[in-house]
Amino acid sequence: MIKQIILVTDGCSNVGMNPVAAAAHAHAEGIILNVIGILDHGDLGQKGAFEVAEIARAGGGLSRLVHSSQLSQTIQMMTRQTVACTIRQTVQEELKRIMTSKQMDQHLSNPIDLLSPQQRSQVIEVMDEMVESVTLRMSLLLDTSASMKSKWSAVLEAIHDLGLSLQARQGKNEISVYRFPASTGSNNSCENLVNSTNQLAKMEELFYNLEMKGTTPTGPAILEVVREMLLLGEHSHNHDRIHRQRTHTEDGLLSDYIV
Repeated sequence: MIKQIILVTDGCSNVGMNPVAAAAHAHAEGIILNVIGILDHGDLGQKGAFEVAEIARAGGGLSRLVHSSQLSQTIQMMTRQTVACTIRQTVQEELKRIMTSKQMDQHLSNPIDLLSPQQRSQVIEVMDEMVESVTLRMSLLLDTSASMKSKWSAVLEAIHDLGLSLQARQGKNEISVYRFPASTGSNNSCENLVNSTNQLAKMEELFYNLEMKGTTPTGPAILEVVREMLLLGEHSHNHDRIHRQRTHTEDGLLSDYIV
């Protein structure tokens, strides 16, 4: 399973803990945090652009500064690239383990390059299949402060397009959507709009007429989303563990491709 958060914002955090520290916590919990900063009307500014980059760096993810017209394409790119990079890292670690167990070099920087052309082709094919079939658990964390009003139509379009693109995947998609700040009167920093659906393209009507005002509690919002993702993960952890035990061979996922 690949777990990631995509944060979409157009300004700096101004309430609560440092969002960079919150992002580091997410990464430590195995959740990749990607950040998109929207540049329209100059709302983001130099300070905001720096914060976007630092949050993504601490969260082990990608950062992009885009205009709202590029938002849909960027979210889809980040989603796929995060899955592909995570799978590549996992495969490299698996290959290192297999090769080490066969008394090969224990200090391999990129073990895929040491395979024969045929073996390399087979492993790359496996990775490509995994990109399409692995379970994806993702949370969209959307800034709904007042300055986002003029960009909200682009956000809705991006959500719809992301839903359509994910429907083409073979793997299971578990997508949640959060907004921050939460509605007036809430004790939380963020608010769950959609919880763990695979029909995101059909949910856009839920996002209209949202109250868009208030502060930008990016750090606390990240922490709340991480907490929710971890709670969701506890329910499926035992099932996933049993499934892995049944499907992996003694030498691991890629053992049939290494001789």
